[in-house]
Amino acid sequence: MNPFHTIAIPHRDILEGKLTLEVFAADLWEVFKDRAPDEYKDAAQFFEKTYQTDGLKHLLSIVEQRLHGQGGDPVIQIQTPFGGGKTHALIAMYHKAVEWNAQKVVIVGTPMRAKDTLWGMLEAQLTGGIDHFDGLTSPGRDALYELLTEKQPVLILMDEVLEYMTKAAGVRVEDSTLASQTLAFMQELTEAAGTLEKVALIITLPSSVMEHYDEGAEQLFRQLQHVAGRVEKIYTPVQEHEITQVIRRRLFSQIDMNGAGEVIRDFMDYAVKESILPSGTEPSEYRKRFEAAYPFQPEAIDVLYQRWGSFPNFQRTRGVLRFLSLVIHSLKEKAISYISLADFNLGVQEIRRELLKYIGQEYDSIIAKDITSEDAGAKKVDVGLGDAYKGLKLGSRAATTIFLYSFSGGTEKGANLGEIKRSATTTGNPSSVVAEAGEGLREKLFYLRHDGGRVYFTNQPNLNRILLTRMENIDDSEINEFEETLLRKNLSGGKLKTFVWPKDGTDIPDNADLKLVILKERDDALMKGTLETRGNTPRVNRNTLFFLTPLEREQAGFYSQLSKVIAYRTIGSDKTLNLSDEQQKEVRTELKKAEEGLNDTLRRYYRTLFIPARDDLKEGDLGIPTYGETKKLDEAVYDKLRSDREILESIYPLVIKERYLKTNESVSTEQLYQSSAKTPGEARVIGQDAWESGIRAGVQQGLFGLGELVNGKPVYRYFKESPSSIAFSGNEVIIREEICIAQIKE
Repeated sequence: MNPFHTIAIPHRDILEGKLTLEVFAADLWEVFKDRAPDEYKDAAQFFEKTYQTDGLKHLLSIVEQRLHGQGGDPVIQIQTPFGGGKTHALIAMYHKAVEWNAQKVVIVGTPMRAKDTLWGMLEAQLTGGIDHFDGLTSPGRDALYELLTEKQPVLILMDEVLEYMTKAAGVRVEDSTLASQTLAFMQELTEAAGTLEKVALIITLPSSVMEHYDEGAEQLFRQLQHVAGRVEKIYTPVQEHEITQVIRRRLFSQIDMNGAGEVIRDFMDYAVKESILPSGTEPSEYRKRFEAAYPFQPEAIDVLYQRWGSFPNFQRTRGVLRFLSLVIHSLKEKAISYISLADFNLGVQEIRRELLKYIGQEYDSIIAKDITSEDAGAKKVDVGLGDAYKGLKLGSRAATTIFLYSFSGGTEKGANLGEIKRSATTTGNPSSVVAEAGEGLREKLFYLRHDGGRVYFTNQPNLNRILLTRMENIDDSEINEFEETLLRKNLSGGKLKTFVWPKDGTDIPDNADLKLVILKERDDALMKGTLETRGNTPRVNRNTLFFLTPLEREQAGFYSQLSKVIAYRTIGSDKTLNLSDEQQKEVRTELKKAEEGLNDTLRRYYRTLFIPARDDLKEGDLGIPTYGETKKLDEAVYDKLRSDREILESIYPLVIKERYLKTNESVSTEQLYQSSAKTPGEARVIGQDAWESGIRAGVQQGLFGLGELVNGKPVYRYFKESPSSIAFSGNEVIIREEICIAQIKE
């Protein structure tokens, strides 16, 4: 069979190794500024290397209709996963605007400064200057309507608006922010675009939460979606089944489908004979998939796009293109008729580094030790298969296939025997030899794991054979004792009074102190019982209790981590194992790593928070801790409650006035202090000092007075001055402002 690169001819930049990520990074702003690579800024080259998907064709048709005044949607949102073709679609419209005889406005959030404005850029690009839209407040719909009416047809392309708004949120505009003004502008712009026949507004928004920078950006994202969502339609330019066509158009200048057909027929004859096609897949179906993917075997693209593409920071289309371009370049002189996962040469540093970005640098040495180095276990398997097969390197091919199947951003990992055979075999030998190679890998490789019929690489060495045996024989009582010890070490005993694994609520005091009750497992009856009673007595201060329980889906990982630490400790101290110096060192290293991960694992496990609400307990989640976080568990709970305003460290005087004196002439200070502790769902003030500060400030500001009840009537003692003390007892009350003023006049 002919080599693949004589059937599918790679583009010149692929053959020449011009493989920087920027080559595959579509950037609308750089195109607009005429600084992008030719394949993006030159319309002819752009469309030559762009496969026009059904979604993109439909999108271009809709926008063209709109700009010609023939209907079409005025506002379109393009929303795809990270790296899913949003910007590429915008560049296509940018170039097509010339054919459509439309004025173009390009607004990209990443290069914009915080004090730039969308409306200023709009006017500057349509008129050549900023004369009317030069302020930091949105100009209003009528002004936008007047500008766009005069300049239509107008195509407005907006990319990375969320990033700009995140920056603009830090710019004050009187009592507002520039981000709020931008939201107002977006509403006015969408309304104006909807009333004009020849204006098309295209907005891109990410669909992956990982693209949102923090909680503030998440809120801005929802607000932006809400504003645009009143009139927009959402389009996805690339469907999953079209990804192979997108990849092939970008990587190859031409493909001889007759030549490809010969290669595929040869493989299909072999695959059917060897029974290595995917279970439940008809030969005709697999043949069609291979024809669409050639020169790649279908699994090569599936594993990259589905598994590696599920990593949050993996830009699916761009990342796959970049990686496959490296693979093609490394194989341009190889006499192979198609490219499978086994042909991805992990010995090429650029290819390896692309993978390590997502799984961690620790796998660099693992790849070398098990697959690519001269004494790697996979190469020992190559030789061990015998003279007839050692030149095929089936051990290395199988190990490479397994490695690429081993990782994803989700829970899916590993390859079964059929998948390994299909990718690692060559059509000139029985596929059973690959199974033999797999058994050899199991004996020789140091970082290979087997689980449920699937095999995968891990960063844990095969000393785990000893480890797993020890883990399986650890008594439950030892695990429980270790868990409780770890839990208590991770409590600071600070602002929340903590109670670990209570059997009932009897030992939990009924006072105004804020309390965190940590349960070994979620127990709704115990939580409700503790909330309602203390022993046989009804609980008064119900709003002071918080409950922390484990997250069930993290249970297996948590107890595995505890067992691992206990097992490593016993292995390290067991002299009967006769471990080598290297193995002893590895045990110490792995034990340290496991112990360092305990606190993080504990935080991931103990993270479901239950908070008293008006009707029932409401459920919250502490979330996954940030890397290297050193907060104690109760400190993390406190910070979460404070950030969610479930706990207030201070209370504003105006809030006291509006909440408690709006319908009352006076309110007992003792009642104020106790109210947040007694009423479920009320915001909890951290303590008496916070109340004292709020009351004192309110009295000084004249929002209310402080006095006492005399014969049932409030009599002020302090007003617009600092009280000498606040007792929170007896007849002491805060008094409405007008009553104090009236008493002063008397």
